[in-house]
Amino acid sequence: MTEVDSEALADVAYGIFEHHLNRELLAEGRYLFALVEGGVDFKSDLTAIFGKFSGEYPQLAEAMLAHFASLETIYDMLCAGEGVIPSKTTQTYWIVQDAPGSAPEAIEDENAGKWLIFQEPDQVDAVWKKVRDATVALELGISAKISTAKPNPDSRDARKVIYVYTKDWADEPDVMRVREKLRDLGFVDRIGYKRNIETFAGEYAKKGKRVTYYSA
Repeated sequence: MTEVDSEALADVAYGIFEHHLNRELLAEGRYLFALVEGGVDFKSDLTAIFGKFSGEYPQLAEAMLAHFASLETIYDMLCAGEGVIPSKTTQTYWIVQDAPGSAPEAIEDENAGKWLIFQEPDQVDAVWKKVRDATVALELGISAKISTAKPNPDSRDARKVIYVYTKDWADEPDVMRVREKLRDLGFVDRIGYKRNIETFAGEYAKKGKRVTYYSA
């Protein structure tokens, strides 16, 4: 029987728990980012949600506590910006914000696609907040996500990337509506839009090869 890597298990466990935490808070009409940025005490909520998580995934909960030592450590980490502020997030590769009413799996649909916005690390916190808030306000597409401070072996340079998803790449009016809103938010330089079809096929930009479907 293969021995489980405790660090790897803790990584997986935390990622699943953070998704669980956001889902449970959202069911009550609240967002983690709003609690953190508003300085709201949500320790009791975290305790209750972790208790439920422990009942459903005891091995994952145990791995988390073995890694972080206590739930208090996790709470302090979240209050400091983990999972909310890209530059403060080191436990997961991405922060994801779905639009209200949009299913999390919608971004995996082959008909979906995304505008790609590359940013320098010292700029990501401010620009992510703009994109996140506009997504929650239903001003952009079905979801948005941003790469974080956690070192990603798949990254090709030091820049961070924001994906702004739309439901259907073939719906050009909607795709361009989102582009115009991004321009209103300050993203005025030309950016590319990539279909999930190309992403799923493992197609990435190379010298002399462009994989973006729209550019505006």
